[in-house]
Amino acid sequence: MAGMITVHHLNDSRSQRVLWLLEELGAPYEIRHYQRDRKTLLAPPELRAVHPLGKSPVITEGDVAVAESGAIIEYLVDRAGGALRPAGGTPEFLRYRYWLHFAEGSAMPPLLMKLVFDKVKSAPMPFFAKPIARGIAAKVLAGFVTPNLERQLDFMEAELAQRPWFAGSEFTAADVQMSFPVEAAAQRAGLNASRPRLMDWLARIHARPAYKKALERGGPYGFAND
Repeated sequence: MAGMITVHHLNDSRSQRVLWLLEELGAPYEIRHYQRDRKTLLAPPELRAVHPLGKSPVITEGDVAVAESGAIIEYLVDRAGGALRPAGGTPEFLRYRYWLHFAEGSAMPPLLMKLVFDKVKSAPMPFFAKPIARGIAAKVLAGFVTPNLERQLDFMEAELAQRPWFAGSEFTAADVQMSFPVEAAAQRAGLNASRPRLMDWLARIHARPAYKKALERGGPYGFAND
């Protein structure tokens, strides 16, 4: 018999989508809350007692600890008997697996780079270093980061023109996984009404009762560097 899932939930982090998935699955769980350092925005050292890297999300069930968003989603979907996952061997399953990996493997790196280089542009530093640092940041953003973000957002928009959800006609756990990069793009990377299908997808996930319930349990949700 399965035990109780504990979500080690860091505020303003990827662990919010783990709460959402558990609500979608109707699985009982408990939350252990952790708060970021107000100055550094980093996770507290207490998380290292759960997993050596000291990051979130992490879930525990008995003596088992599972980290990494994609691995957690696969663990929870398997635990629920394959709920919110297309049948194996179908085109929907191939797309499901693709988006499950795309979210962190392709979508998040340029978003994190944008966050870092935007901070470089505004970071305090000696006056003589500011023009150099800001020039380097602007060049990297314009020459590499922004073109990659635009290409990825165009790709996602085109995919959603073909089907309402990332894997197909039905909502799946891949949509849960994709929520973090799309929401981050809306906040950090200029995603707006110029890409109506992505904005409609965001509106539909935000309207889901399980999404709202996860916010109630997890607390206010924004985007920090976790």
